[in-house]
Parts: sequence; structure tokens; C-alpha cells
Amino acid sequence: MQLAVDVQIPECFGGVAGEAVFIDTEGSFMVDRVVDIAAACVQHCQLVAEAQQEEDHLKALETFSLESILSHIYYFRCRDYTELLAQVYLLPEFLSEHSKVRLVVIDGIAFPFRHDFEDLSLRTRLLNGLAQQLIITANDYKAAVVLTNQMTTRIGQSQSTLVPALGRCLACEMKIGESWGHAATVRLILHWDNSQRLATLYKSPSQREATIPYDITALAHDFPYIFQPHGFRDVQPPAVAQNAAGTEMNPRKRPRTEEEEEKQQRFQS
Repeated sequence: MQLAVDVQIPECFGGVAGEAVFIDTEGSFMVDRVVDIAAACVQHCQLVAEAQQEEDHLKALETFSLESILSHIYYFRCRDYTELLAQVYLLPEFLSEHSKVRLVVIDGIAFPFRHDFEDLSLRTRLLNGLAQQLIITANDYKAAVVLTNQMTTRIGQSQSTLVPALGRCLACEMKIGESWGHAATVRLILHWDNSQRLATLYKSPSQREATIPYDITALAHDFPYIFQPHGFRDVQPPAVAQNAAGTEMNPRKRPRTEEEEEKQQRFQS
């Protein structure tokens, strides 16, 4: 949702003055949250314009408003994999009619493929075809394609790694998830270190792996260290934490509250 707003920032403010397509497969799109993010973006641009007093900034703000931002987010709700595939293959026609679209978001890519699939090879072929179609669309229409996905843990002999969750069982998730992970050019993993949110650049053709802290506030997502003269500012990897029982905690997961711990203990007993 943040990206769907940011892609519309006028060029004089450093943006691309584009539009966004948002494909929602989980029903998690929150209009109230988008309104908050858009209002904060407009307010930020107004502060920049007031500080710099440049004519092009003031002129751009005449049309850059909350209403214009919301009207240029094209929302599609897909309830199963059939609707998702149809929407993706119809995207070129839509983008031809809306030439200012510079961002396509699919939130999330895994959900429609986690159910009602007995043929694993069919699901793999559909996912590979979907990935290829999105790559073609991105190249032909000069648009960024952003996919969100849940993650699962692959446990190895010496270490555990995160892979995309795409199957109904752990074996399916590891087999399909690993291959799907190679389809994306850039991968960003959002995770927790105790109460601190972290964003890790896991894969990139031009940047080295790095981690930054960020916050989600009432105004918008706050990445305090993302814009540095030399790229990402490094954050030391979180130390392995331990809970009260002395067992290791996964730093990529949100720690449980005391109430959740009590419920888990009652369930186990």
C-alpha cells in the first residue's frame, strides 16, 4: 500500500508521477490505512514545497491530493487462482489503456495456490507461467511488479533458512518455494528482532545484502536509515535471544506475549 502511494509522487519531488494496480488475493487491502498513508505523503510534499518555495513544487501540489492518489490505485480482488491467472494475463490490455501505471502489486502470490491442488506438477507449471508472464509485462510496460508472500522455515543439518510458503505441507513448500524464490530479481524480507521491525535485502543484482530497522506509524512506514550517501546502512544481525525456558527464539518472528505463552502452555498440557 505504501508503494501504491509513493509511485504517484510528482517528478519534481523525486517521484515518477505514475499510477498503481493492486491485486488482492487475501482480502487484506485496508482503505483506511491507504488514506492515512496518502494523507501523510501529501503532507510531506507540502512541507518540502514550503521549505524550498519552488514554482514547480507548488504547481504539482495543485493536483497531487488525497483524492487523486486514491483514484489512481486500480484495485482488483481475486478469490482463487483461476481469477488471479485471468487477471494477470489480462493485465497487458489494461496497461495499454492506462499508460501511466508504473507499479503492479500482487498481495499475496501464494494464497490462491495453497489449496485445491492435488497435482503438484500442475501447480508448478502454473506458477512458472505466472512468473514469466509478469516478467514480460514488467519489461513491455516499464512497470515494477511487487509480489508479497508468507515465509516458512527450512530446517537443515547445520542451519535453518527461510523459503517462500507455497505448499500445503512442509515438503511441498520447500520444493516449490525454493524454485519460486529464484523467479524474483530482488527479494526483501520483513522480520522482527524482539520488538523492532527489520527489513533485509536478501537478493539483489546490484546491492549487497543489508538490513535496516523500520517502524510502522500512524502516518506511514518510516525507514530512518534507507537513504544514506553510500546506500543501505548496515545493522548488526540480531543476537540469538532466549526465552524464559532457555530455548532459542527465532529473531525473524514476533515474540509471544505473556498471554500467548500461557495459552500455548495450557494447550500443550
